[in-house]
Amino acid sequence: MSSAESSYKPDMKLFWACFIALVATSFVFGVRANTIGQLQDTFNLSESQKGNIQGAGMWPFALSIIFFSFIIDRIGYKTVAIFAIVCHLLSLLLTLNASGYQSFYWGTFLVAVANGTVESFINPVVATIFSKNKAKWLNILHAGWPAGLALGALFTVLFSGNSWQFKFGLCFVPVVIYAILILPRTFPINERVAAGVSYRDMLSEVGALGFFMIAALVFAAGAQMMGVEASWPKIMAIAAVVSGLAYYYTRSLGNGLFVFVLVTMGPLATTELGTDGWMPELLKLSGPNVKNFETWVFIYISTIMTVLRFYAGPIVHRFSPIGLLVISAFVAVIGLVFLSQAAGYIILAAATVYALGKTFLWSTTLGMVSEQFPKGGALTLNGVSAVGVLGLGIIGSPFIGYQQDLEVDKQLSSKQPALYQIVKDQPKASIFGSAPSLSQEKIKALDEKSHKQLEEVQNLSKKGMFLRIAVLPTFMFFCYMAMWFYFRSRGGYKPVALGHVDD
Repeated sequence: MSSAESSYKPDMKLFWACFIALVATSFVFGVRANTIGQLQDTFNLSESQKGNIQGAGMWPFALSIIFFSFIIDRIGYKTVAIFAIVCHLLSLLLTLNASGYQSFYWGTFLVAVANGTVESFINPVVATIFSKNKAKWLNILHAGWPAGLALGALFTVLFSGNSWQFKFGLCFVPVVIYAILILPRTFPINERVAAGVSYRDMLSEVGALGFFMIAALVFAAGAQMMGVEASWPKIMAIAAVVSGLAYYYTRSLGNGLFVFVLVTMGPLATTELGTDGWMPELLKLSGPNVKNFETWVFIYISTIMTVLRFYAGPIVHRFSPIGLLVISAFVAVIGLVFLSQAAGYIILAAATVYALGKTFLWSTTLGMVSEQFPKGGALTLNGVSAVGVLGLGIIGSPFIGYQQDLEVDKQLSSKQPALYQIVKDQPKASIFGSAPSLSQEKIKALDEKSHKQLEEVQNLSKKGMFLRIAVLPTFMFFCYMAMWFYFRSRGGYKPVALGHVDD
């Protein structure tokens, strides 16, 4: 251990500044997730367009986190933090002045850039100042995510009668607070830099295979940003060129275990964040006749996650990070299947199981990555988040919306053909091709009986998404089991210390 690292004492004020910064990012997410229905009515959005907006709130996050992970050690954490603050302020101003789908889409895009920039500095900062107990403190740090979700959703309930502009205006509050807390702080030297690990060695942990995955998702994101259908053969060819250049420079295919973790990140992000973004809409039609019930369920789940992550230390110690991931994925499957069948107040029981399952997935993965691949520094730690969010934004969230459009169209045309002819609208473009849509203006004009018939069809279609999403944590469960057996074959899970890395 270098003298720079050993002399550095944990700065709890800096930790809490990072925590509030993360609260600010998810506060915006929580507000958007719980006003998307209001925005659909205002801007006449299809389910696919809603999916695109949800995606735009995700994948630009990954672009900014990847970009800053390459340069953050050279330009400094504080520079990146200031950039995040500026982007948050500008994005909120753009959002508040949105006049339709396109302008709101770009406001959401810039919010995601700001959120990714925050993530790019808070993770390596906390991993550095708590280098001996990373998994515990990264879990506590990421209690800020569900805390912000709960607060954002709570404010949308408390001010439910207000305009969507007022609700998004509330997002200035946590942004200004974290700006005030961050600006006076002094940031540490990154653990990798302090240990003398070279930039090339950092890139070697990701290697040719890791860069292939990242590049493919980045170029697919570019296609979505330009509003064109992704040409996957061309994207794969470009990603192969990037992968070849990475191999030429690093002479490494990447750390095999790290690449395996990357494979799990898209499903993980869709299981947690994708479901978070859609849950209020998915539950709206199946809950009891209680005002804002779906939002209260959202708040309830987020509160459970916040509390559990604060007490993650003993849980991680008892099961190890990989053991906790195995258990969490299994419980998440049960929770999603339960949600697909639950109705009325039984939804609360199903939501509790789901919350217990997803609570530790993201934060414990970050802890495991920081402990197993310290040579990768900010790049590996932030790279898993980037791949997860790219997978969600490019494929996961838009696919959830696309599948809903297809299922509602199929069910409505077969069960209520006359009603279908009244409310159907022109197909709208998505990255998966043309998607059927319903006219929100025509839906508003329906009589009570027709509206109820439509809701019954939508209810069955939306709830079925939980069952489809359950396939993802099932895949993750088998991946985590494979990693559990891998660690067991090596004598059990042990954090890797810089300077004592097994090549």
